[in-house]
Amino acid sequence: MMKRLAIHITLFLPLIFLLVQLFIIEVNDPVKYIYTISGIVSTVILFFSITISLIKKRVNLLKYRRAIGLWGFFYALVHMINFVVFDAQFDIYFILEETFDKPFIYLGMIAFFILLFMAATSTRKLFRKYSKYHASVYLALLLITIHFVMAQKTIDIDMFCYIAVILVIGYYKLLQIIVKNSKVYTS
Repeated sequence: MMKRLAIHITLFLPLIFLLVQLFIIEVNDPVKYIYTISGIVSTVILFFSITISLIKKRVNLLKYRRAIGLWGFFYALVHMINFVVFDAQFDIYFILEETFDKPFIYLGMIAFFILLFMAATSTRKLFRKYSKYHASVYLALLLITIHFVMAQKTIDIDMFCYIAVILVIGYYKLLQIIVKNSKVYTS
């Protein structure tokens, strides 16, 4: 119970930070700031959610993976709401034009709809039916990474570190899948 509460409080803190920055400290470009914070927080949480199975021998958070993934989706939703409400101001023509004119936006849209499907089917009943499709999180994370890199005006050392961390996580997840599948075939 305490671990679950600590996880929820920890994952709620970026929203508090965002709101304090926006309404108390006041940032120069609120729309860009919301994009940055919600995008980074969502990405970090989603990547953490796939690493849970890698660290389960040290820290077992498997039973919280769904909740952590839903928090990742929540911040992706904040990111999308920022685009639709504050940036596009509900202008459907602008949304469609931006989506088709800028490849990083349609990659982000595709990733968002994958995450939306996963969030909608994360209940116990629906997860049993659609669990095999939840592996599409890896496609979503690949698209999110490309979206993030393409959205940057310049690529700096932070971006290279981000890409390196993603490659390391991807390598270990692939290794985990290979080992798991080899055990299935040798049994």
